[in-house]
Amino acid sequence: MRRMLLIAGAVALLASGAAVAKVVTYALPEEREAVLPPGPGADLVAAQCAACHSLDYVQTQPRGKGKPFWDAAVTKMVKVYGAPVSAEDGEAIATYLAEHY
Repeated sequence: MRRMLLIAGAVALLASGAAVAKVVTYALPEEREAVLPPGPGADLVAAQCAACHSLDYVQTQPRGKGKPFWDAAVTKMVKVYGAPVSAEDGEAIATYLAEHY
């Protein structure tokens, strides 16, 4: 009996139009390629960082935080998220990012 009531309720809900979703459209911004400032380490950052996420992610981080901030960010990417970055490359990446961001 309970199953019959559930089915009847579902049919009534559908018949009332309550389950019909309104179509929503969004205008997305035009895609653009992120460009890193030139310098030693730019190619390494582009190759290593963009392997997992957009370079826009790098460019939207707070500016002027310095080397300790970027050391911590690179360490987090390696230890928490498993980025395959060697200690030597990690140092070069953090140095580049500290100099340019």
